[in-house]
Amino acid sequence: MRINKAVFPAAGLGTRLLPITKSIPKEMLVLVDKPLIQYGVEECLSAKITDIIIITGRGKTAIENYFDRSIEHEILLKEKGKHHLLKSVDDISDRINLTYTRQKEALGLGHAVLCAQNMVGEEPFAVVLSDDIIDSDIPVMKQMIDIYRNYGYSVLAVQRVEDKDVSKYGIIQGKEIKNGLYQIEDLVEKPELKDAPSNLAIVGRYILTPNIFDFLKDIKPGKGGEIQLTDAIRSLLSVQPIYALEFKGDRYDGGDKLDLLKAQIVYGLKNHETKSGLMEFIKKSKWCVD
Repeated sequence: MRINKAVFPAAGLGTRLLPITKSIPKEMLVLVDKPLIQYGVEECLSAKITDIIIITGRGKTAIENYFDRSIEHEILLKEKGKHHLLKSVDDISDRINLTYTRQKEALGLGHAVLCAQNMVGEEPFAVVLSDDIIDSDIPVMKQMIDIYRNYGYSVLAVQRVEDKDVSKYGIIQGKEIKNGLYQIEDLVEKPELKDAPSNLAIVGRYILTPNIFDFLKDIKPGKGGEIQLTDAIRSLLSVQPIYALEFKGDRYDGGDKLDLLKAQIVYGLKNHETKSGLMEFIKKSKWCVD
């Protein structure tokens, strides 16, 4: 079955990036010239996913406003003859079907996904965490959909992490069935290094079958007192196969200050408007070390 829908959990508080996230949703933090969430939406579009479901919370109206039409901007840009800017503002919204729902309590990622059940229905669907910024020649969601088409079951994006970071992620144990593709045998949420089955960490891209909702309804709060998506996926594993793709690309954690700065440099060098100026600045900077 084709993947038509993607769920964007966006109700989190972004505490790692305080104080800026006190007034700006982390999904709306700017990476060069677009908010983080737009990169995730564009990734979905590249994989022909056009139905976008955004799970919001208190203080997140900026996300809804961003994807809405801005008549004031349209009039101003038309008056100034800046039609290319008008297209960039409207283009993304015109190409997607947007639905919003609220996560009324911050009960974890699993609960956020469960909030989308009525809109997802009985279809397989994607989940995108927009603060996971992934720079890749072939968009990661497209890489994952290719796996889903071949196997017909849930697919998780994974990457190898350093030992010191293992306890920050859901970690899989799996059997490699081809280069970079694993059939998952077990997974555990944020284990201590000594208890981790591998260093293959689940990152913010998922393709899930609708069966996941049956387990999300019954799952008990796990690490941090939250309903963990990883715990529900582990239960799903008892009834159907699940695969993990060690994707091709570079990931930056948009919720981490250093990683976000790295992404600004990488994407700034990829942007035709900023590339030459940024390269010149870096070369001449007193901070640059040969």
